[in-house]
Amino acid sequence: MKYSFRLRARHLARRRGDYGFDAPFWPVALGLIGMVLLVLGLLGFWVFGGVLLGTLSLICGLIFLLSAVSFVYTTRRGKFRVWAEILLQTGLRGDERIIDIGCGRGAVLLMAAGLLPTGKASGIDLWKRVDQSGNAEAVTRRNAELEGVAGRVELHTADMRKLPFPDGSFDVAFSSLAIHNIQEPAGRAQTITEAVRVLKPGGRIVVVDFQRTTPGYQTRLQELGMENVKTRSLYWRFWYGGPWAAAKLVSARKPGP
Repeated sequence: MKYSFRLRARHLARRRGDYGFDAPFWPVALGLIGMVLLVLGLLGFWVFGGVLLGTLSLICGLIFLLSAVSFVYTTRRGKFRVWAEILLQTGLRGDERIIDIGCGRGAVLLMAAGLLPTGKASGIDLWKRVDQSGNAEAVTRRNAELEGVAGRVELHTADMRKLPFPDGSFDVAFSSLAIHNIQEPAGRAQTITEAVRVLKPGGRIVVVDFQRTTPGYQTRLQELGMENVKTRSLYWRFWYGGPWAAAKLVSARKPGP
């Protein structure tokens, strides 16, 4: 059973589109810092004869380079495999209407759309390239065509703190590494409030974000009276550089039938 689930998840995680890099500045910065420290470490040994300085520089350089590798792995492969498992565990029937809050180039949105043969997937974003390389509505539409789900996908330019949908519009709300981009805790709480508002009674919310922000989401969901509020770690496949930049999953259900 577990083997069959893993095969399904791997199949779902295979993508035809191009989803860029999350926060593209960071892996470049981590890699450059790592290389500079390695050079300083070698110079410390060979030129200045400083064993302690050279050793520390080499160790730190290696840590930064490994962090860059971890970041690239997560943004290019790890997050797809984790989200494939999450989506399959959600148990979508196939006729739901779902929303991806901060959809970017469509990594989660289009994977979910592939599980909705008679449903609809809506994505909202402000299309900021600092949050994801090449982030643009046209790119997401192109990815939807490449994945064969364009007819099931709707895209909207909107602020996640004020979703342009009526109350009770969706069966499931997803969000992946997006809400933390709002700097103010009140703004992040408002996004959670909006996500709950547009859910139908009995609807579910599934949010993945950095572990420093997820306690606030959990608290807000509880304040809103959501049921079965849970949080869990996603481990090394969702590390953006290391355990200090790990992501967690928060999920809950709206009261109702």
